[in-house]
Amino acid sequence: MLVRILSFAIFGLLMQQTIAQSLESKTYVWAEAPVTKKANSEQRAILEGTTTDFRHLEVHATTLLPHQAPHPAHKHDDEELIIIKEGKLTVTIEGKTKTLGVGSVALMMPGDEHGFENKEDTPATYYVMRYESKEPKDLDRGRKAGGSFMIDWNDVPFQPHDKGGIRRMFDRATAMTKRFEMHVTTLNQGLWSHPPHTHRAAEFLLMVDKSSQESINGKLYPATVGDLIFLESNVPHALQNTSQGSCTYFAFQFE
Repeated sequence: MLVRILSFAIFGLLMQQTIAQSLESKTYVWAEAPVTKKANSEQRAILEGTTTDFRHLEVHATTLLPHQAPHPAHKHDDEELIIIKEGKLTVTIEGKTKTLGVGSVALMMPGDEHGFENKEDTPATYYVMRYESKEPKDLDRGRKAGGSFMIDWNDVPFQPHDKGGIRRMFDRATAMTKRFEMHVTTLNQGLWSHPPHTHRAAEFLLMVDKSSQESINGKLYPATVGDLIFLESNVPHALQNTSQGSCTYFAFQFE
């Protein structure tokens, strides 16, 4: 009887830990993220937890001082996405090097050696999203879809439409996702992106210009430049531009 009670107690604790680690659908505010300072950089811890499809998901932002690297080139078992927030960052993946400016992105597949360096005279800030899927990683799927990649903001055309416009960054499978899609929306003043809706994929919205509010399950969450909005799978949501003039934000879905 005692063994059974202890087993239920341990199971309950494990369940509580799992629930506690599940990411909440809300705005994660840039100004509220704890900052850790190092000799050559500082890091903001934005969020960490689990989602419907990821056993582990972590997002932080690194500000790298001029002519510095955060660490030597390395490789790891999870997948990594970076988005340049400020300045320029020189990225090397499997021997291929490119200097990326604001709005540019890079994705590193598991096992691919990569490194970052700020070769400029001003600081560089970039978001880092690292994630591991609940299903086994599929390196062959990722390679067939194109493998690791870098996308320069200046190479992505702006396509205007009646609500503002869009830049389509990528839409493809990776080693850790069946589908990972990213675009950048520019939304005119006062408009809603769309009526509240749901979809199977979880989603991040990252404000890069002006401000907005996100309706999540009928509750409004404000967001401004640097803030990250997380939307779990099948959570009703919609975004409204609350600023003067147009606002711009990254939107990326993954499953």
